[in-house]
Amino acid sequence: MKTRRLLALLLVLAISMSLVLTSCFSTPENPDNGGEQGGNTGGGGNGGGEVIVDPNAENYAAAVALAKSWGTADYLYYKQNAYDRLMGYWENPTSESITGYQLTYAEGTVLRMATGYNNPNTGLFFDADTAGEGITLADGNTYNAGDLKPTWVAVSEKLGITFEDKWMGSGSAQKEFNYWQEQLDKVDMVSGTATQLSEAGVAGKVVNLALYLDAMPNFKAYLDANPIVRLSITGDVSTGAIYYSPYFDGVDDIERMPLMRTDWVEKLLNGEGEFTAAASKNLAASVYTPYMPTSGKVTVDAASKDGSKVISLTKDYDAAGNIVKVMNDALAAGNVTGVQAVNMLRDYIDEAYNGYYGTNRADLFIGQDAAWDADELVALLRCVVANPQTLNGTDTVSGLFSREDNNNQRRIDMFRFAGTLFGVRGLESRQDYLYVGTDGLLHDARQEEDTYVALAKMNAMAAEGLIATSFINSEETNTKAMLKGDAGFMHYDYNQTQTIHNGDATVLSEGEKYMAVMVPVARWYDGTSEDGVYMRFTESWRSVKTDGWAISLAGVGNDKNKLDAALKLIDFAYSEEGQILMSYGPDAFIKTNDDGSYVEFNFNGKWMPVIADATFAELWEKAGGNYTNYARFYLGSTLSFVKSQAFEYQCTHAVGKEGAGKISVAIGLGLIKHPKLAVTENPWYSIVPTSLPTNAAENDAIAALTELSASGKFSQSKGNENLFVDIICEGFTVIEKK
Repeated sequence: MKTRRLLALLLVLAISMSLVLTSCFSTPENPDNGGEQGGNTGGGGNGGGEVIVDPNAENYAAAVALAKSWGTADYLYYKQNAYDRLMGYWENPTSESITGYQLTYAEGTVLRMATGYNNPNTGLFFDADTAGEGITLADGNTYNAGDLKPTWVAVSEKLGITFEDKWMGSGSAQKEFNYWQEQLDKVDMVSGTATQLSEAGVAGKVVNLALYLDAMPNFKAYLDANPIVRLSITGDVSTGAIYYSPYFDGVDDIERMPLMRTDWVEKLLNGEGEFTAAASKNLAASVYTPYMPTSGKVTVDAASKDGSKVISLTKDYDAAGNIVKVMNDALAAGNVTGVQAVNMLRDYIDEAYNGYYGTNRADLFIGQDAAWDADELVALLRCVVANPQTLNGTDTVSGLFSREDNNNQRRIDMFRFAGTLFGVRGLESRQDYLYVGTDGLLHDARQEEDTYVALAKMNAMAAEGLIATSFINSEETNTKAMLKGDAGFMHYDYNQTQTIHNGDATVLSEGEKYMAVMVPVARWYDGTSEDGVYMRFTESWRSVKTDGWAISLAGVGNDKNKLDAALKLIDFAYSEEGQILMSYGPDAFIKTNDDGSYVEFNFNGKWMPVIADATFAELWEKAGGNYTNYARFYLGSTLSFVKSQAFEYQCTHAVGKEGAGKISVAIGLGLIKHPKLAVTENPWYSIVPTSLPTNAAENDAIAALTELSASGKFSQSKGNENLFVDIICEGFTVIEKK
C-alpha cells in the first residue's frame, strides 16, 4: 500500500508536468497548497494473497492531477481554514444576541415567501398541476390553485401571518436562490443551499438569526440540545452568526441502503444439491479483479440469526479461494455458464463459511446475519445477469441500476455505493466530497487515489455488463420500470420511497420482494489499524441537509413586523407542536382519541402520532404510498425545518420495514459504524459540517473555481455532469477528453 502511494505521488508529478495542467495552486494567501494532506482512505487492492497488477495504476494519478488542475487543492485549502476556525469556535463558542428583544408583529403581517422544495408542485401554495379543477383532501376541504396548502393554512391561523406566494419552483434550492439573489428586496424569506445562504449572510444579505436567539426559545432549545447542529450552521465564528434555519430529513439515522430483489437471491442460492436451469447465458469475459484477499482468513462480526447478539464469522479463503478469482480462473480456461457460476458461488459459500449458512445461502446477502462484501456481490451479479431465463423468462436482466438512469441527481448514487463497497470516504459527504481524516484535517475525495481505484472497480463491473446499459447510456427508466418488468436486480437508495413498489401488484407479484439488505463488509482505514479494519461502515448518515430557509435583509428592511413574523415562523417550526405540523400536516390528518388527544405509537423511544386512516388511504391513492411526495405535494409539510421519520415509517410497506428492521438491529448492536453528530476523539468518525464559515474573500475565491461549482465537473444536480459517473460508465478515457 505504501509503495503504491509513493508510486502514485511520483506519477502525479510526472503526469502533471507532461499534461502541462494549468492550476491556481499559488495564491497570496496560499503560496503552495499543491501537496496532499496525507491519510489513507482504504479501498484499492486485493487485501492480501496474490498480488494483482492494476492496469489503471497510472490513471489514478492522472485523475487526481486533473482534479487538482480544476482547483480542488485550492478549494480544500479554503475549506480547511474555515474548518480550523470552526474547531476553534467549538472550544470557545461565542454568540451575540440582543438582550430583551421581543417578537411582536401586527396580526395579518404579510410575508413574501420564495420558499418550497425544488419544483412548482412542492411549494406552500397549490399550483394548477396539483390542484386541477379543485382537489378535496382527507380533511374534507377542497383546495384550488393559488390556495395555501393545509399545513400553511394551519400556520397562518396559528401565528396570525399572511403568506404571499413568490415561489418560482426553479428546480433546486440553489437555482431558486440564484433567481432571487439580485432582487432580494422583493421577498422576505428565501430558499437556498447552506453554502449560498451562509455566503449571503457574510455579504450582509440575509438576517443573522443568532442575534435573536433569546427571543426564539424553541429554536434556541433545539440548538442547545444538538450542539453539532449549531456547529454545522455557524456562519461566522467571530460572532457565532447563523444565517439560515436548518432542514432535517430525519436526524442521526441511516439514510440510503442497498436494495435487492431478495426472492431472486433465494431462487439462485438456496436449496439442496446443485442449481439447475433449462437455459442460461455465458458469463462475460472477466474484467473485475478481487478486492478482498485471495488467501488467508478474515474474521468479521455479524448479528446472530435472531438479532439478539454479535457473533463472529470467518471468511476462509484458504479453504474456498476468493470467489472472483475462482470465477476468473475458470473464465480464463473457457466459457462459464450461468448455471456453473451459481454452483461456484454456492460451493464457495459452503466452504468459505464452513457450512454456517447451510441451505439458506442467500442469508449471506439478505439475512440478519449477512456478511457479504464487494467480491461476493460481484459474483452474485454475474449469476444474476447470466440467468435471465430463470429470473424473468427473457434473455436479459440488469444488475445494478439507479432510481432514474437519466437523471444525474440519481445517477450519482452509483458512486456513493462504490464508497460503501470499497471503503472510501467522502463519496457520500454532507458537504461536497469532504471528510475528516484520522489526522484531524479535512480531505477531499476528489484528490484521493483510492476514490479512483473504487471507480475503476465500478467501471470493471460495467464492462462485464453488471451495471444496467440504461445507466451507462443515461436512458429514461426508473425503479418502477425496472421492477415492473423484472428487469433490474439492485440499487442504492432510500428505503421507504423505493420499497413502496412492493405494495403495487402491477409492479411486484406475490412472493416477489424488493427490500433493504445489510451494509457490506469492506476494509476501512479509520486509524485503528495500519492495515485497515474489515467492518461495515456507512457515510450515509442523516444530519443537517444542504438546503435551508433564510430571511432577506433587503426584503424585511426596517419593518419590524416582517422581521419578527419571519423569526416567529422559524421558532414555531422547532417547537414540539411545530415539528409535528411540519411533518404530519394539521390535526385533521392525524388519528385522535375521543378526547381529542393524538393516538400515539413508540417510534425510536419517543411517542409520536399515528396518521388518520383517511390520510393513509389518500397517501396511497394520490402518491402511490410515497410519504414524501404526498406531504410535499398535498399537505405542504416536509418542505423545510425538522421532518420526523415517524410519519414516513408508518407508510413504509411491510417488506420495507422488514429490511430496514434488520439494519436497525445491526446498528443497535454496533455492527454498522457511521459518522457521529459530534466532535469525536477519533476525528475520522466526526461528521463533516454541512456548511463551513468561509469568509467573503474565501467565498469569492471558491466561486472562481468554476469547474467545481454545482454546474461544473462534479455536479450532483439534475441535468449536469459528474466526472465520477463518467468514469464508471466510460473508464479513464474520459480523463483524456476533459
